[in-house]
Amino acid sequence: MSITDSPPRAGTRTARRRRSSDRGFNRGFRWIAVGAGVLILVVLAAVALFLLWQAWPALTAGGDELAAEVPRFPADTSFLGYVGPLVFGTLLAAVLALCLAVPVAIGIALFISHYSPRRLSQVLGYLVDLLAAIPSVVYGLWGFLVLAPVLTPFWLWLNENLSWIPLYGGQASTTGRAMATVGVVLAVMILPIITAVSREVFLQTPKLHEEAALALGATRWEVVRTAVLPFGRSGVISAAMLGLGRALGETMAVLMIISPGFSYSLDILAAGQHQTIAAYIAADFPESTGLGINTLIAAGLVLFVITLAVNMTARWIVARRKEFSGAN
Repeated sequence: MSITDSPPRAGTRTARRRRSSDRGFNRGFRWIAVGAGVLILVVLAAVALFLLWQAWPALTAGGDELAAEVPRFPADTSFLGYVGPLVFGTLLAAVLALCLAVPVAIGIALFISHYSPRRLSQVLGYLVDLLAAIPSVVYGLWGFLVLAPVLTPFWLWLNENLSWIPLYGGQASTTGRAMATVGVVLAVMILPIITAVSREVFLQTPKLHEEAALALGATRWEVVRTAVLPFGRSGVISAAMLGLGRALGETMAVLMIISPGFSYSLDILAAGQHQTIAAYIAADFPESTGLGINTLIAAGLVLFVITLAVNMTARWIVARRKEFSGAN
């Protein structure tokens, strides 16, 4: 028997079987991944279609019909006119929370990633992650029973001394049940999300970038400003948008703290001026029937569209900033 006619070795047959098995696993994993991606799209489309189907009666009904069946619905007002103050209150609460939380979260993330000792950074990281595990109803109780009485003197001081600023004008609440308190509580709630994502992004900064800045004589702050922050810009934006999405949809904490109202007011210290969509749905759903339920679902559809728009805008910003990242 010649060399060319010799039977294949056992190792060669085993390698072939292994490659064939790997190709089978690769195809299986590919279809599983594709199925997962399609599934999330199907679920999202199903939610959107359900909201649109259930909200259609309220969207097409007249103002008089809605006023007759929906509590607190003013006469001679369309659905868009009714939901407008709710949208305004939702966006106002989310923007206040974002303005308060983002600077603090970036500072905490930078301290954990570049300033604190390793043991202290691990403890702080655990504590920050623990804040995300606290239920929203606990935040609501804390905000209503503890934070609101503590902040009330400060809100009254702002109203007396800085009333020329539109946010602090009007009649300040003596109980603290105002949009300002809601903004502080929401800021605490979204703080761990923004901090955790920003911390992981800052830790991924290439060491060569930091060492190059130090070799050129940069201080610690200059390293952070010239190397860390430019590299993590897109990640910080993504973290802020995640926190914004949490603030937009928060329900129980807002419901337990705020004194509701329907107006386009910037007086964040006044009571009875604002309400959010999520808190409005939670408050009115148990007593609603018929067209009232359709109206609540229509408000939920509006919140769904707002959240979707926020996430799409965040993706666009991240994609636009990616080419200017410090990693490139």
